[in-house]
Amino acid sequence: MGDEKRRLIWHGMFLFFLGLLTGFVEQKFSNPRMGLAAHLEGVMNGTFLIALGAVWTEVRLSSRPKGAAYWTALYGAYVNWIVTTLAAVLGASSLSPITGAGHNAAPWQEALVKFGFLSVGVAIVLSSVLILWGLRRRAVS
Repeated sequence: MGDEKRRLIWHGMFLFFLGLLTGFVEQKFSNPRMGLAAHLEGVMNGTFLIALGAVWTEVRLSSRPKGAAYWTALYGAYVNWIVTTLAAVLGASSLSPITGAGHNAAPWQEALVKFGFLSVGVAIVLSSVLILWGLRRRAVS
């Protein structure tokens, strides 16, 4: 995994681009407010991945935890945008009381969106903890 830094920056820019494209169609979704949230998720998570790529060489972890931090960050960033976009398309409101207000999808669609958001939460928290650990003052080689 030698070029992780460059790949994180590439994925960040790609997700940023997807967020921009989402902004062009947000008014076409069943829930335009959730469409706006999907646009922002793409742009913000893309920016997060670019920033993470910029400091990646400073994250000092052994191979397995660093790989876990990398993949959970990518999963969290992309799946957050995907699930938010899916919620906008379906009109789902699971775990989104403000952006989902007044909208409901079929129960299985709400369950899918809820699972997606919960998995993103777990992934991004795990990634953040690992990255913080790898950026501590006295890193172990």
